Amino acid sequence: MNAKALSYSLLVAGLSMGTAWAIRGQFGHEHGAAWAGGIGALSVLLVAKRADWYARMFQVALAGAVGWGIGGIMSYGVVVGYGRGTDFVNVYYGLMMLFVIGGLYGFIGGGLFGLALADSSQKPVRWHQILVEMLAGAVVIYFLFIEQWGWLMTPPRSEMWAACLGMALALTWFMYRTEQYSALRVAVFAGLGGGFGFAFGNFLQVMGNVSGISFNFWNVMEYSLGFFGGAGMAYGTFTSSWEPVEDRSPKRGIWFPLLMVALVIPLVVWEQSFGLKRVIDKYDKVGAGDDLGLIWSVRLGALAAVLATGGVWFIRYYWNKTTEWVRYEYNEVRTFFLVHLGLYTALSLLITGAIISTHRIEQYLYLVNLVVIALLMGRTKPDFSQRGLYAGRWAMGVALVLIFMALITLVAINSHGELGGMNRRFE
Repeated sequence: MNAKALSYSLLVAGLSMGTAWAIRGQFGHEHGAAWAGGIGALSVLLVAKRADWYARMFQVALAGAVGWGIGGIMSYGVVVGYGRGTDFVNVYYGLMMLFVIGGLYGFIGGGLFGLALADSSQKPVRWHQILVEMLAGAVVIYFLFIEQWGWLMTPPRSEMWAACLGMALALTWFMYRTEQYSALRVAVFAGLGGGFGFAFGNFLQVMGNVSGISFNFWNVMEYSLGFFGGAGMAYGTFTSSWEPVEDRSPKRGIWFPLLMVALVIPLVVWEQSFGLKRVIDKYDKVGAGDDLGLIWSVRLGALAAVLATGGVWFIRYYWNKTTEWVRYEYNEVRTFFLVHLGLYTALSLLITGAIISTHRIEQYLYLVNLVVIALLMGRTKPDFSQRGLYAGRWAMGVALVLIFMALITLVAINSHGELGGMNRRFE
């Protein structure tokens, strides 16, 4: 495999997912994670340069959105606080649990994304069966771990990480049982990347706060999760073998994933994030909370942007396609990706008040990232290779990550005293 080409591809995928996940920090929860997950999935599709994958871009984006969005049910605010402590046990525990949470984000997101890539008429994926099995896994593992055994990660907060673990176990068994080994490999590396990125990002956040530099280092942590999670998902994709699939999709199968990715998820983000009280609170921080004209312009402007782009996408990518079978070209996928990421960026600038104040300088870095991604994307041309499933090597990789986390734990606890927001799991 051409190492330089692979590095370029991983960089672009990492920048795309990292930017989207950092933006997700303004919106949070499942809806924000879903938008970011869809962008990450599309970025891998673009850098892969496989024409037979373009026709299913909305199905793949929806699978990535659902997979990464599921992790949004997990609570991690208290766990992040463990990493701000001064003793080895609590800080190391915090980093390990962030590795688990980030790993679950990536594993489920990467697994569903990989299955969408592998889905074909020759070997169709039984999506209804996956959903049922994942739901059953969530219920069983949550009941055993939380209700029966009391294995609490982050009391008194929600312990929905156990439900996500149950989904991940059920998804693993499905992929292994149905011999979807390439999708399983994508899930593993997206999970390793997401887990490492979350834990390492928390370390970067602590070091940034200790430095005294005025910057949103929480956002650095979010970017780290997205960057390494996206790069891991791309690495799993490019080191797996994929059978050629149809380079066209039936038109009747496009409208639902198109509307979900291009309209429904953005509308939910708007409805959950641009409420009148929240926008006023945000603009109070820049001295404009009493300017109701501006507040309503922000709210309605954001809604108009979501509705307008959703309508344009539906007309362009569905209504104007007059044949029974639909194909998409690279430029069509690229246009949707860049504008969709641009819309997410614009909503972030609006909700933070960055359109009238420079108090959130990290917001403008998203624009820089967007330009860099657009410039680098055309240069990617990865070679695909088959690396297979190597459980022993994966276990070694996890062990190395845990050792690395122990080292950065030692660095962290010796670099500061008690920090604001510090939590203790063990006294």
